[in-house]
Amino acid sequence: MNTDGAIGDDATLRASEQDGTYPRPQLMRAAWCDLSGEWGFRFDDQREGIAAAWYRDPQFDHTITVPFPPESPASGVNDPGYHPVAWYQRELSAEDLAAAGDRGDDGRILLHFGAVDYRCQAWLNGIFLGGHEGGHTPFQLDITQAIDPARTTQILVVRAEDEPLDVSQPRGKQDWLPEPHSIWYQRTTGIWQTVWLEAVPALSIESLHWVTDIPGASVQLALRLNRWPDADARVQVELSYAGECLGTVVVQAAGAQVDAVIPLPRQRNGQGYERLLWAPEHPRLIDAQVTLLVGDEPCDTVASYLGLRSVAVARGAFLLNDRPYYMRSVLSQGYWPDSHLAAPSVDALRAEAQLIKDLGFNAARVHQKVEDPRFLFWADKLGLLLWGEMPSTFEFTTASVTRTMAEWTEVIDRDLSHPSIVTWVPLNESWGVQHIAHTPAMRDYARGLYHLTRALDPSRPVISNDGWEHLESDIWSVHDYEASPEVMRERYADEAAMERLFAGMGPAGRRIRLTGEPDQGQPVMLTEFGGIQFSVDEPATDAWGYSQATSVDDFAERVGSLLEAVRSSGVLAGFCYTQLTDTMQEANGLCDENRVPKLPAGDIARMMGGAE
Repeated sequence: MNTDGAIGDDATLRASEQDGTYPRPQLMRAAWCDLSGEWGFRFDDQREGIAAAWYRDPQFDHTITVPFPPESPASGVNDPGYHPVAWYQRELSAEDLAAAGDRGDDGRILLHFGAVDYRCQAWLNGIFLGGHEGGHTPFQLDITQAIDPARTTQILVVRAEDEPLDVSQPRGKQDWLPEPHSIWYQRTTGIWQTVWLEAVPALSIESLHWVTDIPGASVQLALRLNRWPDADARVQVELSYAGECLGTVVVQAAGAQVDAVIPLPRQRNGQGYERLLWAPEHPRLIDAQVTLLVGDEPCDTVASYLGLRSVAVARGAFLLNDRPYYMRSVLSQGYWPDSHLAAPSVDALRAEAQLIKDLGFNAARVHQKVEDPRFLFWADKLGLLLWGEMPSTFEFTTASVTRTMAEWTEVIDRDLSHPSIVTWVPLNESWGVQHIAHTPAMRDYARGLYHLTRALDPSRPVISNDGWEHLESDIWSVHDYEASPEVMRERYADEAAMERLFAGMGPAGRRIRLTGEPDQGQPVMLTEFGGIQFSVDEPATDAWGYSQATSVDDFAERVGSLLEAVRSSGVLAGFCYTQLTDTMQEANGLCDENRVPKLPAGDIARMMGGAE
């Protein structure tokens, strides 16, 4: 949390060295103000707040701790019932505006929301600021004109609408039933990521996208300004590593979109270029300082970072930096017992990434959740590959299609530049397209999502439908919760076994591939397996897993045997074990819900192949 706005000055910021608190880690300014903490709060079950103009004179009789959802104990509300509308209120003080870096008459004050589930509207001093739809992606509102200089405090009001029974909303693992059941968890309503203030100049840098070109020894920058610039605007970019300047360019800002190519002369040495590459074993981050110049004067300066790395698939292998890389991944629900989808603290995000590495994994699949960007920072910093996955809808309608495509576009735009993200997953297990094997429209939609993703980001592999019923896909992924190590060993032994699997009905009675097109050499990965239930303490009555261990020794034997069988495969390019932690009624984690491993971390790491 930053309350005084001081994290250095614009000229000395190094984004790779941040402490993990900044809510937008790849576009940093020196000053910002975190609005986390106690807010006024009120449910609106009768949907009367708009008509009654609650946004003008909020008289809310409860409080909530933002950014924790009201269903969670950490929020102080702890009410998991059906509440389709919730209202929030907070006073913004002069100190808050100053902490944000208020630039006076020459600047703008932006109000940022990390994520509000599902639909949001906001007012300041009764003046409507704007809104957003999509429960997992950020948005910003300009509050400058609504600030009343005659007031000692400004009154911010937020209305969040999240219909519990609307399964055309991208909702991921959020249950539509009153109580969590099977693999579904407690709902998340309203604010669940950081709300913060930031001051920017009238002409400012709005977003940055980095794409690295290792063979070309260069980095491409796509920069977006908040508006069309006046004449004589330029962008200066300087890349550095450990204080050494790697490359600098200055380009003309002829419009709101500015593109630049930054040559890296050091990377032209074919015998030495790998020393700067990013990988889990050496997560080297390149610092970037980007300055917007008007005439010769700096107008806006931001700090960013990137990783020099490439990802691809070829000849049955996943390639990292053009070399085969075996992925040892774990399924992470990103869910905490007291705070649900919201992390309990900033440090919990760092600890989560470190825990995954300590357990011997080099990758994680954050399942049905768009994770907090600060977790992505720690994955970048500590060296952890990630799969970016879209939370699913549960029905196929015009609304579900348009909502998913719009929000998925925002997800890719937000996370495109993180070196840790190496794969995109727009669909999982045919959720929202349950009859894809028989319905042409659903197949067209799945293909459309695949090609939309490739159009927005051609630099990463895309999985068309993780688990089964693939159409076009860059990886053939399989979900298989078979408990027998002997069966698993035989099923994934060699090419002949794979041919039998793909020609018949796969695990769970689902075809792995729907089309008759020939294989193009895509790698095969086992992206869900395991799920062995074991509770160190007395399990809850509704605790479950895909199979069950009866003791610590039995759990260790079952996990170890399954992993040995999977790792013995001569054709799998990687795996994803289910799952990292127990989550509500699912007691099938390697750790309990409080992130305590059920076996010594070193033993788990050796099973996974991540330690000798």
